[in-house]
Amino acid sequence: MTTFDERERAIETKFARDDEMQFRVVARRNRLLGEWAAALMGLTAEETDAYSKSVIQAEFEDAGDEDVVRKLLGDLTSAGVDMDEARIREALSERSIAARRQLMEAQ
Repeated sequence: MTTFDERERAIETKFARDDEMQFRVVARRNRLLGEWAAALMGLTAEETDAYSKSVIQAEFEDAGDEDVVRKLLGDLTSAGVDMDEARIREALSERSIAARRQLMEAQ
């Protein structure tokens, strides 16, 4: 194998690893967001678990964070929680940092 082939393989491996890590960060972030929203809505532990899974699933509806923000805003508003999009986006940013930190510590 040539040096070029080895370098190409290393780049492909790094790309795949980075892509997987980003997927895991987003999934963890969405779970944390679900737990945060569930606490605001006063859900039980079982309901919190189910709700967190539904927030994770919402990520797959459209590319990007808009579907998750839309879901949280709708659910929180329906539950009578005073919430706006800016607070959800702030929570999303905070949970992204926490999720990345948790995954890095786990490695």
